[in-house]
Amino acid sequence: MSLRKRASVPAAKASPKAEKTSPAGCFAVPLTVSHPAMLSAGQDGAFRETLYLMVLALGRLLTCREAFGRALDLTGSQFAVLIGTAYQQNGAGVTIRALADHVMLAPTHVTTEVGRLIRKGLLVKRPNTDDRRSVLVSLSPRGEAAILELAPFLRKINDLLFEGVSRSEMAAVSSFLERFVSNSDNALAEIRRSEAARSSLKP
Repeated sequence: MSLRKRASVPAAKASPKAEKTSPAGCFAVPLTVSHPAMLSAGQDGAFRETLYLMVLALGRLLTCREAFGRALDLTGSQFAVLIGTAYQQNGAGVTIRALADHVMLAPTHVTTEVGRLIRKGLLVKRPNTDDRRSVLVSLSPRGEAAILELAPFLRKINDLLFEGVSRSEMAAVSSFLERFVSNSDNALAEIRRSEAARSSLKP
């Protein structure tokens, strides 16, 4: 049958059952959350809008971090490690583990970035006399100069980001994020269990 003739054949009508269960424009979208506190009049629209805002905000924060890095010819994560060292070294230096906990990056990733920053001359490391298994990382004179050079730009961007935000609002956000990060451990564990279960069912 030619394409022309095939196109002229009337389309088969959907079964009455299909029309009844899924009429056009009447799909009932299931709730994405069931906690009563997350629902408004039994609906999750406000909850989902908040999630979209969270994703948007995170993306913009990461964009700013990348910009701070570019100002020093660094990546965003290298900037985070550099400024994290500045605030955690306390004169003696900071261990990789403590630095990773502060900037909330994986220790292996922080170790890699510390090595790159040392090669750039921005950080130095020395043995940790209290624990021979670790090293202490601190800013080099060049690293200190880089932080001082960036500080005005960093303050300006942060002032714009948080203009009009009160101390109490910031405290509420901090409290929420601490709970959210804690809850995310269970959520990510459930994701791993679910994915493992699906993989086990594949032929």
